[in-house]
Amino acid sequence: MAAIMSLVLVQARRDRMVLTAGILGIAFLGFAVAGGVATEFADQADRAAIISVAAVSPAFLFVRGLPDGTGIGAVVFFQGYAFTAVLAGLMSTFLVIRHTRTDEELGRAELIGSVPIPRAASMTATLLLGTAANVVLALCVAAGFAAAGLPGPGALTAGAAVGAVGAFFVAVAAAIAQVMPSGRAANGAAAGLVGATYFLRGIGDAFGTPSADLTQVTSGWVSLLSPIGWGQRSRPFSAADPAPLLVLMGAAAALAVTVLVIRSGRDLGASLLPERAGRERAGAGGGSFLGLAWRQQRPTLMGWCFAAALLGGIAGGLGPVVTDVIGGNESLRELIARLVPGSRAEIIDVFTAALLGIAGVLAAAAGIQAVLRLRAEEAEGRAELLLATPRSRARWLGANLVLAAASVAVVAVVAGTAATIGLSLSGMANGPPGLLVAAALAHAPAAAVFVAATAVLFAAAPRLSIPLGWGILAGGLVLGQLGELLRLPAWLQDMSPFRHSAAMPVEPFDPAAALIMTAIALAGAGIAAYLLRRRDLTA
Repeated sequence: MAAIMSLVLVQARRDRMVLTAGILGIAFLGFAVAGGVATEFADQADRAAIISVAAVSPAFLFVRGLPDGTGIGAVVFFQGYAFTAVLAGLMSTFLVIRHTRTDEELGRAELIGSVPIPRAASMTATLLLGTAANVVLALCVAAGFAAAGLPGPGALTAGAAVGAVGAFFVAVAAAIAQVMPSGRAANGAAAGLVGATYFLRGIGDAFGTPSADLTQVTSGWVSLLSPIGWGQRSRPFSAADPAPLLVLMGAAAALAVTVLVIRSGRDLGASLLPERAGRERAGAGGGSFLGLAWRQQRPTLMGWCFAAALLGGIAGGLGPVVTDVIGGNESLRELIARLVPGSRAEIIDVFTAALLGIAGVLAAAAGIQAVLRLRAEEAEGRAELLLATPRSRARWLGANLVLAAASVAVVAVVAGTAATIGLSLSGMANGPPGLLVAAALAHAPAAAVFVAATAVLFAAAPRLSIPLGWGILAGGLVLGQLGELLRLPAWLQDMSPFRHSAAMPVEPFDPAAALIMTAIALAGAGIAAYLLRRRDLTA
């Protein structure tokens, strides 16, 4: 046991900065949402109005979660829980994959395994570290809620709900590390699974049944397939019930035991899903930087496209439900009029625009991941071998930026196409055939700004590029989605490129804003190429 605890301390030391930033960032987000709700909806009537509208709006339910009363704590949990749970899941999965499959891939696990310790000792240490990190996260989130003035017992239950989801994904990521043959594949699969659970929770909530007074919604059975759905059933600020969290922790414990059994019988470096051997000779384009980037990024891009297609399909498939809801709900029409003054947009357009906005975030994430692949190549020593050929660093960076830009466009087109098909199949198609594809592509310039900013970070501060690259996307998402709720200054909200994207088809396309963001992205790419030429490669 002493050896396992030593490994826990070593892993914690390696991740002290990333874990600290992740835990404090998630806790601060919860604190900010609580403070924003207390300020924005201080009056009981205002809270009742927004909850009644949300209860009959599948768009609200899909994006936010389940309304569970009109108290300040209940509205805070409704507004912020789903986002914080997703962040907790991503933090947990990246932590576990980094210390398991990636360490095996890079040879560090072999060094640890050369000393006389049990074969599963490193995995046990990672599971303990991940669980401990989520316990600390739960306490910090609870402290943030309490500091914002929410009741202590409810704050503790809400924090436990976030921590339980994170702990569940610790075990899930450990299982994925046994299945996937590489750290990159394991990270992609784990992150995709976190996103899938968010979608499943959203589908179950969107088809939920509102109460007669429109203050609560009972989710559909689909949300039971999602740990995030189980977490929100704890209802911390109305009728706190820890039973769903105990179910989550029990499932996590059972999965962790299964993982330890598998790891004890698995050879180091092996995986349940074997890695396919590559071809003996490179195919067409395999001798170029662009062809190499395409081969490396192809599986990841397919994963992002699948997520975008799922999101677009949901946007189209829920069309009939949204239309039925709007039929006899005058308050919802009034809300749309306030959200889009001077517009005659229908609720289906608002719903579609909101989900295509999320598709724009997925497109930005796909582009950022394509750029951050450069950091993996550099840190693992392959970039040094690659650049020993008579090729410039600018060409290496440029090829990957071209692929990143193409990834942004492809993910957006897939989302828009899926939404178009979904609306057509549901009989709700309206407007030109390519309208929704154009609406998704309207977010591409904003996504390109994030891609260029990540490239600058990689060129200027390579060791910090991965956390900062994802951090700026999270910051842009918070400013764009929650800026109004948190009553942030307009200039601060405008720092997010997503604020300047046209929410088509509700808003008209703004060519000036798109042109400015494209110019900023191109300038960022040029700055990144200049900085990369002037620095040394780092490990």
